[in-house]
Amino acid sequence: QVQLVESGGGLVQPGGSLRLSCVASGRIFAINTMGWYRQAPGQQREWVATITSDGSTNYRDSVQGRFTISRDNAKNTMYLQMNAMKPEDTAVYYCYADRIRTGLVDTVVNSWGQGTQVTVSS
Repeated sequence: QVQLVESGGGLVQPGGSLRLSCVASGRIFAINTMGWYRQAPGQQREWVATITSDGSTNYRDSVQGRFTISRDNAKNTMYLQMNAMKPEDTAVYYCYADRIRTGLVDTVVNSWGQGTQVTVSS
């Protein structure tokens, strides 16, 4: 079994910062691409940022320059540093991994965390 667990959410004022973490646990040989998604109340879940196993990153336009995605492969952990936050960043943030190798041939696909709430408000 593989599990993704997010942490670091909370309440922050506009202009403030938060750092989210996502830890993958279980029998893990390697993790391919990881990413962050978010879902605001009444809205569809949307992609925020992704990072490949070799560290290549991509961001949605609205967070480019404010958010930084990173990962520590040795710790099976991914981060999202969020700066200059805006009220429109308020959402539940979800961690995602597209493929997690759990054995010589075994792979778990499309793993999601349970989400962590981020609220930006004064």
